[in-house]
Amino acid sequence: MTAQAGTGRTNQKQRTRTAIVAAARELIGTGAEVTMPAIARAALVSEATAYRYFPDLPSLISEALAGVWPPPAEALGPVADSADPVERIAFACEFLLRGVLARQGSVRAMIAATVTRPGAASARPGIRFGLIDHALRPLERTLGATDPEAFAQLKRDLAVVVSADALFTLTDQCGLDPDAAINSAVRTATTLTEAAVRPLT
Repeated sequence: MTAQAGTGRTNQKQRTRTAIVAAARELIGTGAEVTMPAIARAALVSEATAYRYFPDLPSLISEALAGVWPPPAEALGPVADSADPVERIAFACEFLLRGVLARQGSVRAMIAATVTRPGAASARPGIRFGLIDHALRPLERTLGATDPEAFAQLKRDLAVVVSADALFTLTDQCGLDPDAAINSAVRTATTLTEAAVRPLT
């Protein structure tokens, strides 16, 4: 094989990979169910070809989502000047859950794939953790300094509420519409934060 032929094959592989990721990103943006067959069809490749480039759906979704979510500081820009952790966590919770709704096909697929394979859980983006950390920055020099364990526990408590899992429980099992579900989660997140902040005031 000539060097030119080798370069051509490499370029073709890169184009194929790019097409698969682009197809996944476009499907994710619709909020529809995300599956490997659907992505392969949209990319005009076989399902077998898609699996040659990505061993499973979570790895493909992770790559497709890279850069789609803004970094925490940018996401929380509208409350950047607020020192109120309750206001900040309310904004962070709503921001995350509305983003989940917009991409719920991919989020549901990711949860389904990783629930049955706990070892693959690290493939989940974990957007909530960065948002929670950034939202609670005003508490780092107060609660974080005086009671680090309580601060860590607050973050763990919020991770349960500020999550896609909580949102889908509220919509799928509690029967709430999306807006009511988000309001419920925000109310719980702010209640948890207020309870942690109260002893400091």
